[in-house]
Amino acid sequence: MTRGHRRRSRLLAAVLALAAALMALLAVPASTAAAATATVYYRAPAGWTGANLHYAADGGAWTAVPGVPMAAACTGWLSRTVDLGTAAGAQVVFNNGAGTWDNNNGANYRIGSGDVTVSGGRVAAGNPCGGEEAVVYYDLTSMGWTQAYLHYAVNGAWTTAPGTAMAEPACAGWARLTVPLGSATGLTAAFNNGGGVWDNNGGADYQVGTGTTLVSGSEATPGSDPCEAAEPDTTAPAAPTGVTAVVNATTVILSWNAATDDVGVTGYRLTRTAPDGTDTRTTTAVKFTDANLDPNTRYTYTVAAYDAAGNVSAASAAVTATTGDAPPTAAGGEMLGGDPRQDPIYFAMTARFYDGDESNNRGGAKHETSGNADYDDPMFRGDFSGLIERLDYIKALGFSAVWITPVVLNRSDYDYHGYHGYDFYEIDARLESEGASYQDLIDTAHAKGMKIYQDVVFNHSSRWGAVGLETPTVYGVQDAQWGDFYDTYNPGFTYDGLAVEPGSGRSYYNGDLWSTAEPAGNTCRNWGQFTGNYSAEGWKVYHCQWPSPTSGMFSAANYHQCWIGNWEGEDARSCWIHEDLADFNTEDEAVQEYLIGAYEQYIDMGVDGFRVDTAVHIPRVTWNRVFLPALQEHLTAKYGAEKAQDFYIFGEVAAFVHDRWNRGSVNHSAQFYTWQERRDYSDDDVAAALEQYDWENTQGTENQPTSDNAFLDGNTYHAPDYSQFSGMNIIDMRMHMNFGEASNAFFNGKDSDSWVNDATFNAVYVDSHDYGPNKSSTRYAGGTDAWAENMNLMWTFRGIPTLFYGSEIEFQAGVRIDCGPTCPLEETGRAYYGDHLEGTLAVGDFSQVTSATGAIATTLDQPLVQHLQRLNEIRRAVPALSMGQYSTEDVSGGIAFKRRYTDAGTDSFVLVAITGSATFANIPNGTYTDAVTGDVKTVANGTLTATVSGQGDMAVWVLDTALTDAPGQVGEDGPYLS
Repeated sequence: MTRGHRRRSRLLAAVLALAAALMALLAVPASTAAAATATVYYRAPAGWTGANLHYAADGGAWTAVPGVPMAAACTGWLSRTVDLGTAAGAQVVFNNGAGTWDNNNGANYRIGSGDVTVSGGRVAAGNPCGGEEAVVYYDLTSMGWTQAYLHYAVNGAWTTAPGTAMAEPACAGWARLTVPLGSATGLTAAFNNGGGVWDNNGGADYQVGTGTTLVSGSEATPGSDPCEAAEPDTTAPAAPTGVTAVVNATTVILSWNAATDDVGVTGYRLTRTAPDGTDTRTTTAVKFTDANLDPNTRYTYTVAAYDAAGNVSAASAAVTATTGDAPPTAAGGEMLGGDPRQDPIYFAMTARFYDGDESNNRGGAKHETSGNADYDDPMFRGDFSGLIERLDYIKALGFSAVWITPVVLNRSDYDYHGYHGYDFYEIDARLESEGASYQDLIDTAHAKGMKIYQDVVFNHSSRWGAVGLETPTVYGVQDAQWGDFYDTYNPGFTYDGLAVEPGSGRSYYNGDLWSTAEPAGNTCRNWGQFTGNYSAEGWKVYHCQWPSPTSGMFSAANYHQCWIGNWEGEDARSCWIHEDLADFNTEDEAVQEYLIGAYEQYIDMGVDGFRVDTAVHIPRVTWNRVFLPALQEHLTAKYGAEKAQDFYIFGEVAAFVHDRWNRGSVNHSAQFYTWQERRDYSDDDVAAALEQYDWENTQGTENQPTSDNAFLDGNTYHAPDYSQFSGMNIIDMRMHMNFGEASNAFFNGKDSDSWVNDATFNAVYVDSHDYGPNKSSTRYAGGTDAWAENMNLMWTFRGIPTLFYGSEIEFQAGVRIDCGPTCPLEETGRAYYGDHLEGTLAVGDFSQVTSATGAIATTLDQPLVQHLQRLNEIRRAVPALSMGQYSTEDVSGGIAFKRRYTDAGTDSFVLVAITGSATFANIPNGTYTDAVTGDVKTVANGTLTATVSGQGDMAVWVLDTALTDAPGQVGEDGPYLS
């Protein structure tokens, strides 16, 4: 949202402005110069119970957040009259008072004076509470929709697609919206389901007049309220039949025939009886996966159907199932343990890093069209074999932790990155080789003293679902248009991403995903019917052909049923963010058990931590009372309570703003996720998520908890308080967004630290596989000197330095990071890095190269590599730089701070000045040694001045203490530190 800023006025400007105003008064009639007003009429989105108007008259300041309340005007409309003064108009935005905003997708609304309407993203003139209106009813059953949006034009001006939600009260099967027409006599209309499916009357649109109009079966007919004569529904559905149960170890998969009802079945209620009691679940599908049950236990199930009126059928015939033995525990290892702040992180995209085994390379369906074939560069190219072979390179740089992209079996047209999980219990075969399994990678890294952080996804699966939970069938047809797209079904072949199906010759085989005939138990509406739309090739597109949250293809029990509309709104946790990312219903117990069981097995393999993808799209209360406690419980059972704390969990809470709070929404700000809940919520996880969202946004940004865990008390380290810590640390999005310059990152980063439970655990990076600073779509290109300055800050300031692969040589600097399959990977920031790693290499300890030849020797000879190696040496030699609290109190200079870490055997105190000189006052007297130059200073008056030559240089003055001696000069002089 753009907001006005107060500016100081210079005296001359004020005089000129006054003169101009007096001349204007003399030049126009008095009535023209009088103060102007605007009466703003607003149609609030569905679900809003009220609205505030937040505005700034042209040239003036914005009202205080959240703005001024609007009052009811007429049916469906709110209004507020505002004083514009002498301005001709204003910028306006709206919010519901609970953190949800309508700011015209970030562009704000521009209004003039007089009567103004804002509805469906469109600004128009007039008073909607006067003149004619159109009451539009849309027959949802005619399209098999559950919701509808009205996209319309009055006097030729169309609303912004998809239009306005038809959310006024109506009876079952109908959606309703009232549209004020003013002096117009009608409107032009089209309808859609909010998920990309349209009804535009075959391209002709609908013509709707004044009064009530019913749109059904491609006809718009004037009529009366179809809901007036609706009789109450008192008839219960018929009982479901054909209930079956299939057992797979400790999972029971239930299915049954769809029940019938005179109006329509809304869902099903499952009752499970076990020796320890009875449990009830609900689903909208005719299939249910009951996972993570007790082994060798008899369960009895019945199913009842219910409708929208709350009528419940009799229970089905009971079916019994006895679970088998629990799946064998994977042979695994143990994590290394130790404070994760001591381990700088190297982030490698496994499939793009180094190719150790060409036999598992796969290009996929987009190999040719993406342009990858032109470079002989399959998307799956790097692998665990390559990582194992080049762990010594990462160690030579000085890194002791490696963050790798997700390892679970993926499935989509372009899934090399790992974020389209299909089977969360299987490792993707395209990453493994004989002698180079995932377990081999973990074990080899540990033998070198290096940790493995696994990227994990709890929020979504691939668009084809998740094996063992739900895998929907889509409509397909091998006709003249789509024949080459759909592979013939081979019941003897199981997709693993690597194996080639013999009939199609494809490893990206899809024969098991589709059917032309409607499958038993199908819930997708309008199966196989032509949508009226065409593909880019000009082919007919059919209903149920592509996964969608609004088609009924996925069950509501396992997956959310909507598209995201507001990235800072409540729907950010309860809707799909992309068609390739089917959004798990993480508030459902079966989904929770499926995910917990999957990720426990990787803990058992000995991984050292999880980087959590899209963490913000799951409610914090779900993390805090389900996922994080479950992981901690499993870690404690494996390692004991003390070592379990060493497992490093850091979440991606993507807040792409420069400010402390993400557009005022605390629920979508990174620091929010480091805290436990402050109150109790409903036992129901769905209700709890809504309650927590509303309550915390009502508390606002300034009523959030704060912590001094990252800060010194003067010069003294104090024991941190983790009693309110959630268990999730965060990627430092604030510093990331502000790393256009190191000074911006420093000052903005520390501005947020009081609201983080302990910012010394933040993962800090400049750019990644998603964005560069300032939400740039390109890899950082600030130059070598700026990179050296950024690294100086990252390796000495609080937080854990994290480097995206190749940044040590400015690999692909300024190149767009990702463009999907629309361009070759070689031309992106995710290009293959292995060409820079060819040759021989031998290493000693971290940052120490014994010998190197070939391309890898050239890579290691680059100035930033040498700088990085020395920074890692210095950070390891001074405990305060990795684990210390910090302070800028009594410090003068630019990027300058002091840090200290103290435990039973350590007392490390350091003064750091980056780029510019700084003076430190009121510090402990004693002997200080600069770890960069080896210079020694004796402080007797509590003051030390650090002299720094410029960008890329820094001073690191370390105090000799009774417990910890200063290390002296660390490492050899290099291109920046000397």
